[in-house]
Amino acid sequence: MVHSRLIVALALLAGSGAAMAHSGHHGAGFATGFAHPFSGLDHLLAMVAVGLFATRMQGASRVAVPGAFVLAMIVGALAGAGGVFMPLQEAGIAASLLVFGLALAVALRAPTALALPMVAFFGLFHGSAHFAEMGAGSLVTYMAGFVAATVALHAAGFALGQWMPRSSLGRVAKRATGVAIATTGAIMLGA
Repeated sequence: MVHSRLIVALALLAGSGAAMAHSGHHGAGFATGFAHPFSGLDHLLAMVAVGLFATRMQGASRVAVPGAFVLAMIVGALAGAGGVFMPLQEAGIAASLLVFGLALAVALRAPTALALPMVAFFGLFHGSAHFAEMGAGSLVTYMAGFVAATVALHAAGFALGQWMPRSSLGRVAKRATGVAIATTGAIMLGA
């Protein structure tokens, strides 16, 4: 029963958008910003992975780790607005999938001092990509949209991680999810 629910959840995630988050948007507002993280498998998986990874943390780190990603994403978008873009942006996004996926696959319990800069580093790439696809419109409302979507995806990943049973089947499912995310990142890096 739990296994079939996991398969359905992963199928819905995988089928929710092609890996085209960077196809260009024509207008920028809250709705466009909110849609952007859902429009490509790369952003969607990375953000769900951060939520899943946060379930491995303790105490306030469960909020601080996803919060560091969101804050860095905002910094990346603001840097882009100032004309500074992340080099190798797409490779950085693909690498985020690889790293986050591997962390889940090996059930990494990283200390907060390692987890915060790791997720923040990759958040910069995602924020830079969000800005690069903004189009004409209000930066503030567009950023509010992609921040809201990111928080929702982090929360979905966290809920999924909490929902998975703490049994051996649940641990295998979490690790298998990590392997799938890491594999997606590796494929994107090789493409």
